[in-house]
Amino acid sequence: MIVQTNPLLKLRDLTWAWTLRTLRGRYQQSALGWLWAIVQPVATVAIFAVVFTRIVPVDTGGVPYILFSYAAVVPWTLLAASLPDMAMSLVQNMNLVGKIYFPREALPIAALLARIADFGISFVLLFLLVMFYGIPISPLGLLFLPIIFLIQITLLLGLGIGAAALNVFYRDVDPLLKLIIQIWFYASPILYPVTLVPEKWQWLYFLNPMAGIIAAYRDVLIYNRLPGDYLLPAAAVSLFIFLLGYWFFKRVEFQFADII
Repeated sequence: MIVQTNPLLKLRDLTWAWTLRTLRGRYQQSALGWLWAIVQPVATVAIFAVVFTRIVPVDTGGVPYILFSYAAVVPWTLLAASLPDMAMSLVQNMNLVGKIYFPREALPIAALLARIADFGISFVLLFLLVMFYGIPISPLGLLFLPIIFLIQITLLLGLGIGAAALNVFYRDVDPLLKLIIQIWFYASPILYPVTLVPEKWQWLYFLNPMAGIIAAYRDVLIYNRLPGDYLLPAAAVSLFIFLLGYWFFKRVEFQFADII
């Protein structure tokens, strides 16, 4: 009698094992270890704080700029770190992909989960900063955090899985993706508040899903208010990108072994 393994169970077990492998490989011979998860965003915020408080002051609505920028840098760092990892996850494991059949989406998903672990550490520091500055957070607002996070993960899965598949065929994807991330950074409200965007153009601006995601994190964590309507287009665009990315991945998956 042949016992068939549930594909979802197989995907879960493989993804979890590969995530742990990625984390061990990343920090095994690192002197700072998990501290690297906060070194990069903290260093980035420190530079921003000097520039945008001393040289070019930015109105943050009475919130210290360190907290204002860190609340955006933490979710942005998750995107900027995870997407290149996900895009390279298949080609960096070409021997495995070419010789053994398994749910190939496990590799980009594991790359994302490994970066989510870093995100969790940075997010703890963000909560500590919120407490340090005495910013109140409503219990209702906290209920929105999982929703905001889920929208961001949906976006990252769609982009990362799609980029991983496309990178198998065109190796230009990795440098192009890094360039897009740099441009995307300035098109998102990380250095500046959304209020600086003219109101008549905000409908177009919020078609950028990271604009709504970052604004939502800020509203809940540092402005003690619920996210606005801008979260709806962020969710819709993220879901569309996820469905498109996953559809493309599954459509071309059978070619991976031959090309890699």
